[in-house]
Amino acid sequence: MSNARATQLSRRGILAAGGALGLGAVLAACGDDDAAKSAGSDATKAAAKAGPWTFKDDRGTTVKLDRTPANIVAFTGVAAALFDYGVEVKGVFGPTTTKDGKADVQAGDMDVTKLTVLGNEWGQFNIEKYAGLAPDVLISTTFDSAGTLWYVPEESKDKILKLAPSVAVSVYDRQMPQSLERMYALAESLGADVKSAKIVEAKKKFEAAAERLRKAAKARPEIKVLAGSASQDIFYVSGSNLSIDLEYFKALGVNIVEPSAKALKASGGWFENLSWENVDKYPADIIIMDDRSATIQPADITEATWKKLPAVKAGQVIARTPEAILSYDKCTPTLERLAEAIENAKKVA
Repeated sequence: MSNARATQLSRRGILAAGGALGLGAVLAACGDDDAAKSAGSDATKAAAKAGPWTFKDDRGTTVKLDRTPANIVAFTGVAAALFDYGVEVKGVFGPTTTKDGKADVQAGDMDVTKLTVLGNEWGQFNIEKYAGLAPDVLISTTFDSAGTLWYVPEESKDKILKLAPSVAVSVYDRQMPQSLERMYALAESLGADVKSAKIVEAKKKFEAAAERLRKAAKARPEIKVLAGSASQDIFYVSGSNLSIDLEYFKALGVNIVEPSAKALKASGGWFENLSWENVDKYPADIIIMDDRSATIQPADITEATWKKLPAVKAGQVIARTPEAILSYDKCTPTLERLAEAIENAKKVA
């Protein structure tokens, strides 16, 4: 989802570069790093000894192996979710490090210095490195009904997918809890101790945060929430359908600002792109902004029309991660942040 290139309205390109798909919740680090690394290592070793392994993914594809995968390669956000469940991967592809070498927001709590990165940007995937990892399975998310594997380059997918079976977790046209449940099930199949006190507590906190957001939305139905994403030339406004977080927010009662049906149709149902001159087209009390590294962050937006928006002037702009890390630990802050914003919001639209 990147900048002016998004005007081409390539679904995969727009999403990857940072178009308007995405709302975001800022990830919160939780727990002791050393303990997490140890747990992940132990779980992976245990998984390698187990077997046979079968998993039916969200494409309806059933993968069968003689033993539980030990050499796992995954999209960065998937790897970060599995890490929270104590399952480590051998390699990743997708936004992993920023230009200064630090962990990308999508890398979660993983130590990126210890990861084999096959590609850090859209279209990058080092097949030779991938083959060298002797992968047992490749895991990614999918943003469409066809089950297209996210961040696996279209032009080289045939070569890539010949090297190992693949698993897809859908983040398309469903609510966040459904995708969370699928990642939870996948992690369990890979050897995660999902009955551990840490994971049980994380799930309880998520449920409590969802109830808090439901109550906040019910108490403040007049508060309008707009999901935005910024690029150099375009401001994107996301619709509440298709994205797992926005669909869930709406189900919990949040008053999501909806772009016009005509504009949504032009983007396949995801968003409307506005020029910066028209950024005030939809009144909003709270703006939740795409926090991925490929997008322009609120503090760096210099457009005068942006600075004049009532929500911006009131300081009612919070973060959203369109490509949520699908662990209960990482998705809970998303709900808590929005609930707090609605509870404390001034009616400015």
